[in-house]
Amino acid sequence: MKNKNTSSTTVPLAERLRPKALEEFLGQEKIFGEGSFLREALAADQVPSLIFWGPPGSGKTTLALLIAERTAADFFQLSAVGSGVKELRRIIETAEENRKIGKRTILFIDEIHRWNKAQQDALLPHVERGTLTLIGATTENPSFEVNGALLSRTRVLVLDKHGSEALVRLMERALAEAEKYFGKKVAASKEALEFIASVSGGDARQALGTLEACALHAGKEGHIDPKLVEQVVKRSHILYDKGGEEHYNIISALHKSMRGGDANAALYWLARMLEGGEDPLYVARRLVRFASEDVGLANSFALPQAVAAFQACQFLGMPECEVHLAQAVVYLASSKKSNALYVGYNQAKEDVRKYPNEPVPLHIRNAPTKLMKEIGYGKDYKYTPDYESEEEAAQEYFPEKLKGRKYINLETHQ
Repeated sequence: MKNKNTSSTTVPLAERLRPKALEEFLGQEKIFGEGSFLREALAADQVPSLIFWGPPGSGKTTLALLIAERTAADFFQLSAVGSGVKELRRIIETAEENRKIGKRTILFIDEIHRWNKAQQDALLPHVERGTLTLIGATTENPSFEVNGALLSRTRVLVLDKHGSEALVRLMERALAEAEKYFGKKVAASKEALEFIASVSGGDARQALGTLEACALHAGKEGHIDPKLVEQVVKRSHILYDKGGEEHYNIISALHKSMRGGDANAALYWLARMLEGGEDPLYVARRLVRFASEDVGLANSFALPQAVAAFQACQFLGMPECEVHLAQAVVYLASSKKSNALYVGYNQAKEDVRKYPNEPVPLHIRNAPTKLMKEIGYGKDYKYTPDYESEEEAAQEYFPEKLKGRKYINLETHQ
């Protein structure tokens, strides 16, 4: 399969501007710059099985197609969305024939995380035996989405979001041949291009799509300024995948910002989640957890504050409840912190796992029947209100094997 050029305006700009040569590829210097492992492997035509992991528009498919152009191997491409084991079998048959004549076969699977375990298992032995070389592309963490055995036989290359500078250079490349790509002369101010780059979340495809839309609305004069970009960009371009990696990255950032006492950073990450479409009740539930896990005994008002924010989200919904979540986030970030409850409970839980069936001491068992009293239930129990001091009322409440356990020191929180 070879990557064919097209000048058709019905094809998105990102596709028409896709690099056809190594020298045209922008960004990702860490994994594809001069002297990089991948650049040298491609130059030697010895590309091993790879997984490209990165956000949308970071160049995963482009890198695979550049490999297709440069390799002497037979190159096949599948999309995990519309392909399955049947298509895979045909490619494997070809790969086995190629192997007999000493020719290599490379299979590129886009969105490999969408293949289920059975489909990935069907691929495994052929990668293991070297019948074919696998290149997979995924936006999801391969640690969770790719078969462990398959993952162990590939090298994972992590692609980052494109920086603003790389996106601006990419858009300038399109504007340099504006008549070819837009059918008219188009110019854009540096500020406009930087604005497009900033709202594209590091996604080259999205940046070029926005530029193309701006060119369409630029009129006869063909001038793109920040005001026009703002008019074209009518929806949020925030990168936030509620079911994917970025979701967990950002909730982690919110949690750690609050734990570290940085209310300003916490507000930013809260806004990233809410403006990206996150369910406010999800955020509120995390705040309720944080109130006891990270603030706990250091501030007994933290939990009521978080619960009140949760109730406000139930009553009002978005966007009205955003200010209540902001109040709770700032309050929790500003509070003193104690993880004593979290640590203490985990220690108690560990003891339960080690000693799951320790008998309750007889003296603290209820004795509702005569027989139970006769065999010692409740014997020598000290009813605390009857004693003038804690020392007099002291007795053991733990099972025999756990006597004297200390999970938490309440004196430090009084």
